[in-house]
Amino acid sequence: MRSSNPVFSRRGFSRDAGYAGFNAQQPQAGGPAVGTNPYATGTPYAEGSTNPYATNPYAPQDTLGAPQPVRANVMTIDDVVSRTAMTLGTVVLTAVLAWTLLPVDAANLGKSYGIGIGAALVALVLSLVQSFKRKPSPALIIGYAAFEGVFLGVISAAVSAHIGGAVVTQAVLGTMAVFAGVLIAYKLGWIRVNRRFYGFVMAAAMGFMLLMVANLLFSVFGGGDGLGFRSGGLGILFGVVGVILGACFLALDFKQVEDGVAYGAPREEAWLAAFGLTMTLVWIYLEMLRLLSILQGDD
Repeated sequence: MRSSNPVFSRRGFSRDAGYAGFNAQQPQAGGPAVGTNPYATGTPYAEGSTNPYATNPYAPQDTLGAPQPVRANVMTIDDVVSRTAMTLGTVVLTAVLAWTLLPVDAANLGKSYGIGIGAALVALVLSLVQSFKRKPSPALIIGYAAFEGVFLGVISAAVSAHIGGAVVTQAVLGTMAVFAGVLIAYKLGWIRVNRRFYGFVMAAAMGFMLLMVANLLFSVFGGGDGLGFRSGGLGILFGVVGVILGACFLALDFKQVEDGVAYGAPREEAWLAAFGLTMTLVWIYLEMLRLLSILQGDD
């Protein structure tokens, strides 16, 4: 099963028998492989799925009680934290610069919006390029964070100009609260990421995205707010749903990071973990900003 996050979509970490999935059990002569599930291909949350890092030369080997080699150059939680701090720091820095240097007053509104939308498109392209690359590229990831920050800075400045700076602060604090809450719930075992959880989240996310695309098309060709999914009562409802989906994506990302560390993923994978977490946090922030804007009267 693939992660909802495109960064992790081609990387599945799984829990097999033996040393955390590094060594699959050998099949019996003339019979099926022991501990394998024919329906679990590519599904990190199903038993018996394979470990993509089984051929990692740094992975421990179970060779008749031989001493285990020292694992080196593998991803750790510290690596993920440091890379995530770099990407989020870049987002915050460029957002502050955009807010400061790109005013959203009447004289400069069109120009600032144009730069913001252009930055969002560049960030989208960079994220897609990275998502289809087999290996992480720190330059692409940092570039994505930089352009995404410009977009967030312009949008945040515009919302602040219409409603007040407090809404942006509230959205940031709300995003941090969601992150902390999901992390605590995940570590305490209140959230169990399994096949059923994954299927539910993916189905809900697909439905949500389809409705948002339909709303956008109706607003472009019909004017106004389209089907009304992003304003008024429906806007509040879908804003809450968007934040909840973002929280679910965080749980999926935490599971991917946890399994990657357990299975000795290469250290470079920490960049992908940081990339995925950054995208999810950006999603939550935008949904939180929209929700708070509606609640405070920006229809």
